[in-house]
Amino acid sequence: MSDSPFRVLRVDLASGKGELLELEGRSRWAGGSGLAAMLLGRFARLDRPWDDPEQPLVFAIGPLTGLYPLMSKTVCAFVSPRHGQVAESHGGGRSALALRFAGLDALVITGRAARLSCLSLGSRHLALQDVHFLQGLDVQAAGKILRRILPGAGHRSILRIGPAGETLAAIACINVDTYRHFGRLGAGAVMGAKNLKAIAVQGDGSPAIPEGKDYPRRFEEVYRLATATDMMHKYHNLGTAENVAVLNALQALPFRNLQRTHSPEAAAISGEAFAERTLLRNAACAGCPVGCIHIGFVREKFMEPNQYIYRQVSYDHEPIFAVGAMLAVGDPFAALDLMEAADRAGLDVISAGVALAWATEASEKGLLSARETLVPLRFGDARAYARAIGHLARPENDFYRLLASGVERAAAHYGGEEFACLLGQEMAGYATGEVFFVSQALGFRHSHLDSAGYAYDQRHETPQAESACRYLFSEEQSRCLLTSMAACLFARAVYTEERLAACLEAAGFGDIAARLPAIGRRVQAERWRLRLAGGFAPEAVCFPRRFTEVVTARGPIDPALLEKLKTQAAHRIRELAAEAEKENGADTGPKAVDGPPAEG
Repeated sequence: MSDSPFRVLRVDLASGKGELLELEGRSRWAGGSGLAAMLLGRFARLDRPWDDPEQPLVFAIGPLTGLYPLMSKTVCAFVSPRHGQVAESHGGGRSALALRFAGLDALVITGRAARLSCLSLGSRHLALQDVHFLQGLDVQAAGKILRRILPGAGHRSILRIGPAGETLAAIACINVDTYRHFGRLGAGAVMGAKNLKAIAVQGDGSPAIPEGKDYPRRFEEVYRLATATDMMHKYHNLGTAENVAVLNALQALPFRNLQRTHSPEAAAISGEAFAERTLLRNAACAGCPVGCIHIGFVREKFMEPNQYIYRQVSYDHEPIFAVGAMLAVGDPFAALDLMEAADRAGLDVISAGVALAWATEASEKGLLSARETLVPLRFGDARAYARAIGHLARPENDFYRLLASGVERAAAHYGGEEFACLLGQEMAGYATGEVFFVSQALGFRHSHLDSAGYAYDQRHETPQAESACRYLFSEEQSRCLLTSMAACLFARAVYTEERLAACLEAAGFGDIAARLPAIGRRVQAERWRLRLAGGFAPEAVCFPRRFTEVVTARGPIDPALLEKLKTQAAHRIRELAAEAEKENGADTGPKAVDGPPAEG
């Protein structure tokens, strides 16, 4: 199995045709993030705009998808509308297992459909269907119709966009099976630019199970660690919403557009408060026994007296931070309403909440008026924010069009750049200190999960730039390895490098098991090569003044440390990119693909 080629389905939306490619390189790239980087290097046109029809939209899974618990993620890779460079977003749901049962390691979509379409595929079929009648429908309404008209069930995954993706909002996401998302850096806009409302993957095949006695033993070991130890209890019990109270106590919870880092009001939207008042049930991605998806309920009065409907909304720390703490919305049910409004519209909840927090402070400072915002924005006014989310998804004026393209563009036009909470994109919910700020601003995905700078901040009273930089890039490399397996990053404690190697060996991937450190390093370096080839200049990254005004339990932020750490991180990024250039040789540019795809 280690030597088997990747099976990649390439679909051209312009012709409606596809071809199955068998590509070598499994022992070099493993899958997931590694395979995505390999495919971006082959198909991406880094000298063209993000919305050029030939830019690829890639979905890749890992070698252990469907074989072990928590190998449940799909890596989505694309050229981002936020910065015009390559990007990744990771999502779960049933997407990874559906691709595995369809017999694919990856799906690559190029071209633009003539009309709004749905791509439906499986191991035995490929079809591009006209769904112009879904235009403008929100994610939930479109999902209901798609489930009725598309073939199959079971191992089926439906990815779709809302109106935000159709209007090419750079903060639009791709919804995956209702409760999961490819959320960050504008993947929804990439689908919208391709005139693609939905992708339905039917896992209608039967992948082989590894033979021998070692595989079931390894499976049982991982399953026991995930379910019968305390390694994963946090994620099942309160979930990441537990972080709200923890970060508030550490004076590291961004509140009111990061004007404060803690507040007594945070108790009302803590993970404990959500669990006591709103929690309805837990759910899990396919192939995961943990159940970290927490689904709350919102009760809404129906037309007749004493009759109600109940809406189910998934939540975790990041949405609570974005539409709760950042907007000073102190009621969990009101926060769930806002999460659902963003979900329905197909907006990334984090970006939407942080964008509206900036707009609220800009309104307070007189930079914006109701003429721009259409509804008066005040911290804590959940009803106004619900209306504003609708305006973001279907921009009715220039202000919302700019805001939907990213806070940086709106702030550059209207002012207020000094309090725009941007770290490459709208910030995540951790104001822990200098190392986190640098790790997100200069991280490949601009994600708090790239290298866990927030963890370093919490463990070190006096961070040192040299040791922090070593930590960030070492952690990034280990996480690149896990995302090349397409593992859930919550399972980091379960899948140590030694245990991961044993699991790969038992599943027939001995060549990958023997090369784990080299694979992680190669993937890390190649991703940075691609970012720099697209124009990323890490030295030019700036931190808005708001980040230098933050005070945590450790004390005020040190601007000198921020700059020193940024300089060292930028130097390390260029070193890694140079490594990839050297390994690839002279021919390192994106490669054209000869000839059109064959009909599927």
